Amino acid sequence: MGGLETLDLVVILVYLVGIVIYGISKSKRSSSEDYFLGGRTMTWPIVGIALFSANISSSTLVGLASDAFQTNINVYNYEWFAVVILIFFAIFFLPFYLRSGVYTMPEFLERRYDHRSRYYFSFVTIVANVLVDTAAALYVGSIVLKLLFPEISSTTIIILLAVAAAAYTIPGGLNSVIQTEVIQAVLLIIGSCLLTYFAFEELGGGWNGMMTKLDALLASGDVNFGDRAAEGKFIPANSGEVFSLVRPDNDEFMPWWGLLTGVPLLAFYFWVTNQFMVQRVLGAKDLDHGRWGALFAGLLKLPVIFIMIVPGVLALLLFNTLDISSLNYPLPGGEICENISDCPNLTYPVLLFQLLPTGILGLVVAGLLAAMMSSVSATFNSASTLITMDFVKKLKPELTSKQLVRVGQIATIVLVILASSWVPFIERVSDSLWTYLQLVIAFTSPPVVTAFVLGLFWKRANGTGAIVSLLCGGVLAIFMILSAVFDISPYINEIHFLGKANLLFLTTVVIHVVVSLATAPPPEDKVAEYTYKKELFTQETEELKAVPWYKNYRYLAIILLLVTAIVVGSFL
Repeated sequence: MGGLETLDLVVILVYLVGIVIYGISKSKRSSSEDYFLGGRTMTWPIVGIALFSANISSSTLVGLASDAFQTNINVYNYEWFAVVILIFFAIFFLPFYLRSGVYTMPEFLERRYDHRSRYYFSFVTIVANVLVDTAAALYVGSIVLKLLFPEISSTTIIILLAVAAAAYTIPGGLNSVIQTEVIQAVLLIIGSCLLTYFAFEELGGGWNGMMTKLDALLASGDVNFGDRAAEGKFIPANSGEVFSLVRPDNDEFMPWWGLLTGVPLLAFYFWVTNQFMVQRVLGAKDLDHGRWGALFAGLLKLPVIFIMIVPGVLALLLFNTLDISSLNYPLPGGEICENISDCPNLTYPVLLFQLLPTGILGLVVAGLLAAMMSSVSATFNSASTLITMDFVKKLKPELTSKQLVRVGQIATIVLVILASSWVPFIERVSDSLWTYLQLVIAFTSPPVVTAFVLGLFWKRANGTGAIVSLLCGGVLAIFMILSAVFDISPYINEIHFLGKANLLFLTTVVIHVVVSLATAPPPEDKVAEYTYKKELFTQETEELKAVPWYKNYRYLAIILLLVTAIVVGSFL
């Protein structure tokens, strides 16, 4: 394994110090709107890049490479489907979000339903921010730095990373987060392109060479598929099956029905209702910039398969049998990891240290740490916004704008401690970081998606139906998690996690509808202001007639869908 030279260390140090200073210099905190929403002045390129950067965090980057190493190329379905969901978001939900002037997604639920849904969803989102986004990003940072500095304890590394990310989030707020995300996204893309280039150079033969060697490797039987064969799970026989985005019913990661039902459900939660992501669009200067930014983020998602997923396949071809025991990386049971097959989460770091030359290695490691800091700072800011605006402001409405900012800063410090404490438990839950992320979202998202979808498109949905379905969905989710941990119900455990998500969604829809119909209709003002009507589409059509095609988001959305169809169609 390669290591960092002095030049690499200098590059990393200069970058990390520079990004903290830059973030603080871009702070806006004269009011709560400045601190939590960047003053609502973000233009579409900033919104789009910030969305992409916050989404393609270090945890996603490492997770994508890990699953690609295990031949789960259909992980790309989560990436391209974001385009469809972002277009849906831009057409239907975003106008209501911006017109209402809300700070948080739970606040919007209160506008449509009542305060009960707001408090519940806010609490769930805060917990998810800590357990999923923040902790996973810190985990990735600890993996990379532990390989570089094995003499430093993981706990110390995690604390240092969390403090570094909080250093500009606490004083600067959302504007500091987004301004640094733009730089980090550019560096992340450049680093991913460089890594892909050097991996292909090492392999030789370009794309066709990769496919030919992948066929030979699969035919040799030297790929470790774990217990897939014994469990009757799908095992790809050739490169065409590896790169097929549509898998058979027995695929353990994403069967074809999961692509049609589960992926849209999880993607909707992540892009339309998740405070962590939507907060960037709430900071847009107007509806047009919000819509253009969302579409731009969707466009940036399309090349991910080439620069972030394919490297995982190249690692399978190049380093499948590489002895990495010298890294002394411990497995959950205490044994030392001997090759990537034992610990696929190391796929991306191994690629970095084996392939990149001095100087470039430092730059790309800085990019990986930048992605981690971007994700952590984003979740710190979004979670502190939820705590401040959904709880503290409601309990103490007399607080001034500056006092609310101070509350948000204190909340961020608390979140740093909580997230850092959870990191050691991640690898105990799952050996695949991406699987861990999707499992948590699959169990938490269905009740929330139900509340938002029925709230916008069904006038009869009321607050009682919303809170009952949210609570019942939460109880069912907890039961499924406990069943998986303690083997309470083997029948439930045998259901694919995307199937569990679908089951939760259908159950909460039925509960929401039945309870809403059995109780009083919602107040007329909530229906009039926060439900979609055909008249809105007709009115917007008239307004868009005077807009040039290249500024008309509908034309841009159609073009984006066509490009997406071409890219996805080449992998069917």
